[in-house]
Amino acid sequence: MKEIKGPAIFLAQFMRDEAPYNSLDSICEWVSGLGYKGVQIPSNDIRCMDLDLAAESQDYCDELAGRCAERGITITELATHLQGQLVAVHPAYDELFDAFAPEAVHGNPAARQEWAVDQMKKAAVASRRLGLKAVPSFPGALMWHLVYPWPQRPAGLVDAGFAELAKRWRPILDCYEDNGIDVAFEIHPGEDLHDGASFEAFLDAVDDHPRANILYDPSHFVLQQLDYLAFIDRYHERIKAFHVKDAEFRPDARTGVYGGYRDWQDRAGRFRSLGDGQVDFRQIFSKLTQYDFDGWAVLEWECCFKHPEQGAAEGAPFIADHLIRPTPYAFDDFAGGNLDQGKIDRTLGIKS
Repeated sequence: MKEIKGPAIFLAQFMRDEAPYNSLDSICEWVSGLGYKGVQIPSNDIRCMDLDLAAESQDYCDELAGRCAERGITITELATHLQGQLVAVHPAYDELFDAFAPEAVHGNPAARQEWAVDQMKKAAVASRRLGLKAVPSFPGALMWHLVYPWPQRPAGLVDAGFAELAKRWRPILDCYEDNGIDVAFEIHPGEDLHDGASFEAFLDAVDDHPRANILYDPSHFVLQQLDYLAFIDRYHERIKAFHVKDAEFRPDARTGVYGGYRDWQDRAGRFRSLGDGQVDFRQIFSKLTQYDFDGWAVLEWECCFKHPEQGAAEGAPFIADHLIRPTPYAFDDFAGGNLDQGKIDRTLGIKS
């Protein structure tokens, strides 16, 4: 069996314009002091990295990795959630999602999509230069407004939606194949790939493309009341990245899965800091180890109550405590014996 690496931390929710959170060097020093060994970098944040330059320059990538290594930190992945989101945007969300892109393409969906596709391809090249394996991302959404089947959907509508999503992503996936990198889609409400069935539909539409894979985050399955342990059993071969994020689902007379348009603190489903929610991480780490997942266990902090610094400080020892060192031995080896064909035949009642 292979061993999960960690602890690591996704920097997106921690970057801000004050020290030590305003540069890659200073935030790496901070997380290293908390016990983290890796960082997942938001590739869109110029305070962390210049993605355009990373796609062009091996020297820049070596220098970027070196600066992290000086602080005892490994770059685990380059995250592209915001860029991936913009590969497919329904017009109803155009104005809201413009904030994810440079101002130069605001109000121009075609230009915004072209920018997003280019960013995704650059992330593949940069990841190859950095010696990484996967790029976490969102797939975008053309059909999220159709998630509940009312009004009744016309026949063929959903198939057409996945065909269009596949058409947009296939050139990107081919670029990732050329660079030997996986796209790890975060299965997430608000995306067209929000559960196992929708991921399978997309996989069918891209002809089981080998680079179309999964970022596993159990918190989103808790909020949907989906079996997050059986999900690993079913899709483990496609799981290429792992966000360690806790959540809870506590429905009442006012709110359930859809949340009643309430703020996060008032919803039935809420993200929590590690150990404060309902996710069974003991079983998750056991299953991922069983299936030879050897990627990074990356904290993503999105708690609606706890301060991010407290969540980060508690996250590193929590992950470290759940990492499993695979055993090379069977527990009953002491009772075994040497191979003896005669003994085997006699035990089975076979005449030699």
